[in-house]
Amino acid sequence: MSRRVILITGGNGGLGVAIARSFLSESPQNSVWLGVHQRRDQANALPGEFPERCRVLTLDVTSPPSWAEAVSAMLAADTRMDVLVNNAGAHKDMLLGTMPRAAWDDTLAINLDGTFHGCQAVLPAMISQRHGRIINIASLSALLAPAGQTNYAAAKAGVVALTQSLAKEVARLGITVNALCPGFIETDSVAHLSAEERKAAEGRVPMRRFGKPGEVAAAVRFLACDDAAYITGSVLKIDGGIL
Repeated sequence: MSRRVILITGGNGGLGVAIARSFLSESPQNSVWLGVHQRRDQANALPGEFPERCRVLTLDVTSPPSWAEAVSAMLAADTRMDVLVNNAGAHKDMLLGTMPRAAWDDTLAINLDGTFHGCQAVLPAMISQRHGRIINIASLSALLAPAGQTNYAAAKAGVVALTQSLAKEVARLGITVNALCPGFIETDSVAHLSAEERKAAEGRVPMRRFGKPGEVAAAVRFLACDDAAYITGSVLKIDGGIL
């Protein structure tokens, strides 16, 4: 497999680290960059395990200048941009009737605007190469919106629509754009659940368990590989059979 340069946003979370580790283990030629905004503890551990092949950079996904600086640094070091995984996300769950405007704005800025800025930032390099892979991490909430997540569900549904539209725009340029919709995955996003809440959530999953970050990472890695070159505009749910 030829050398590839990969950028993963949300690089300090359990899912981002699992995706990075999956690419790093796939080939000794892969170069992985982890975009992080504030917390860096998990992300900082990977370069020690994979010296010279994994680097951490500061990236605020809501800021176009931050994206421009990050992509410029990557191109200066590695000369190409092969894979973007828009994984950064956050949610502020509450009922719409009492939702502060900031909870709406912040959730859309990180989840939807961040994906838009990321795609726009890497497209010039990918178009120049006539090759690229963009994988957007949406959510099952985009397809099966629960109560209390009007902001998050709307943002992730927007990510799905963005994915499908952009895929048509760049299909003839050798660039694929796909989205994943994970359900309950063993990450920080479910760590707050009480024992009763977790049991109830697992009861809604036909497989009766939460997914593992590595199971999502495997899907990301496949969509980024050469064998997936004819898959674009797809929305893959990873939910244990909920939907």
